[in-house]
Amino acid sequence: MSGRDGDALAGQMEEVFERQQAAADARAHRGTSSAEERARSAQFESLRLSRSRIMGQLSRATNPAHRTMLERALQSINNEMAK
Repeated sequence: MSGRDGDALAGQMEEVFERQQAAADARAHRGTSSAEERARSAQFESLRLSRSRIMGQLSRATNPAHRTMLERALQSINNEMAK
C-alpha cells in the first residue's frame, strides 16, 4: 500500500465517520425540528460532504485546469454554506 492509498483510505474512513455522526445527530433531534429545519440541515450536510470530497480531490490534483475547476467548486460550496 502506498502513502497515497493510505491517505485515500483515511479520507474514506473520515467520511464514513462523519456520515455516521450526522446520522446519530439527526436521530437525536428527530421530531424536535420543523420540516424546513430538517431540509436545511440535510442541505448543509450534503454541502459539507461535497466540500470534503472536493478537498480530497484538490489535494491530489496535478493538472492546473482541473485544480482551477476544483477551487471554483470549493469556493461555490463555501459561499453556499455561508448563507
